[in-house]
Amino acid sequence: MIHSLNNQRHHGQPGKSDLPARITKSGSKQTYYTFRLLIDRDRVQDAYRSYAYFRWLDDLLDCGSGTQQGKIELLKRQQTILEVCYQGNSPGEVSPEEQMLVDLIHNDGEKNSGLQIYLRNMMAVMSFDVERCGRLISHAELTEYTHLLSTAVTELLFYFIGREASPACHENRYQAVNGAHIVHMLRDMVEDISAGYFNVPGKYITENHISLEDFHSLPFRKWVYERVKLARQYFKVGRKYITNVKSSRCRLAGFAYIARFEWMMRTIEKDGYCLRPEYPERKSLKAGLWMFWRVLLSVVNIPWMSLEPGQQMALVDQSEER
Repeated sequence: MIHSLNNQRHHGQPGKSDLPARITKSGSKQTYYTFRLLIDRDRVQDAYRSYAYFRWLDDLLDCGSGTQQGKIELLKRQQTILEVCYQGNSPGEVSPEEQMLVDLIHNDGEKNSGLQIYLRNMMAVMSFDVERCGRLISHAELTEYTHLLSTAVTELLFYFIGREASPACHENRYQAVNGAHIVHMLRDMVEDISAGYFNVPGKYITENHISLEDFHSLPFRKWVYERVKLARQYFKVGRKYITNVKSSRCRLAGFAYIARFEWMMRTIEKDGYCLRPEYPERKSLKAGLWMFWRVLLSVVNIPWMSLEPGQQMALVDQSEER
């Protein structure tokens, strides 16, 4: 039953007020502290909710959990809650996790806001992940997947940080996060494949006779090389866009976000484009200092100091080196 939102707002369970922060901190400490330190003060709790809700939902919709029908029904319920709340009504009884979505929408007073774009795009991402589990995807689907995510993350950033100084929309608005998502997919490629998610186009796999278990093969490494090349281009253009953002907090958040993926990109290059199941060194002190220095130089923006990553490392046929 749908009730008037005015008659049933903020009916979350007592003691659950810290749930968004706890889920966020557990899922990503960098995200947690970015929100805590840089988000507009009146929107910190909503920022936690925005991450925690989809962290919770993504875990339930994971390829290896539950039944396909159960996941479809769960996702349909979440989409219904989204639509009902944006129509100004309440979905009735919801779980503490679903309450995070209800509260987010209730607190969103802007028409066609960045938050609404984020919520709708992330729902589309969840829907795609449920549908494509265990099958190969096309290049067009992969491109749209990246676009949905990069648009969601970028719009969320501008919604929560320095919103009065958000730059005008143009084609370069999403490039930095495009690059970050490409590198993110490469970083998680081995784990994703084992879980049933294939982020390499099926046509490329078929035409190049690629085995998804042989990450050291030249055709697979060539795919990784080309993706790194594309990410480099996105980072170059995206960095210039972030530099022109008026809000210093927003610039800092943007540079910090892409720095960790720039570090990951350099590591993949150094590995000869051979992907690994894990990269524990990304959480090391050395990596942290590199990222901190990178962010500092980006924020200071010294004209004569280039932040270009340098020439991309060449792809070498490892069989010729033996």
